[in-house]
Amino acid sequence: MSNYLSEDGTFINSLIGEGTVFKGDLSLNGLLRIDGDFSGTVKTDGKVLIGKNGRAEATVIAGTVVVGGVLKGNINASEKVVILSTGMLIGNITAPRLLVEDGVLLNGSCNIVPKTTSRVELESVPEPDIATRRSFFFSLSNKEKKMETASSWKE
Repeated sequence: MSNYLSEDGTFINSLIGEGTVFKGDLSLNGLLRIDGDFSGTVKTDGKVLIGKNGRAEATVIAGTVVVGGVLKGNINASEKVVILSTGMLIGNITAPRLLVEDGVLLNGSCNIVPKTTSRVELESVPEPDIATRRSFFFSLSNKEKKMETASSWKE
């Protein structure tokens, strides 16, 4: 086990470090921090933190998701989603709570749902229909570099 603690003192038991590239599916208990490049699926009842330098092209199913870097993909959270001012999200969010700081780039649908108790329930949440979707696009000039990075990803 690692002795790595996040800045708020939370124990991190899984880490994709800066300079690391990982492709695949992760299913874990506890907290995952992504500071490198990740592509795939993450499933946890705990937290997923995408650090300021982290980049992910993924589907994230978790209790809490904090985005400080770049995420291209969908988020299903049973507790909340937090997008920090350094964050960029291209994808859809389903969660009971959503916190978005000033300066975020967010392009996708946000579906606020009642609080669920497990990731099994989250996996069965349907996509919102087109009539209830809301698209948001917030951009500041300092986000252009990250935008170029995300647009270079191939489908």
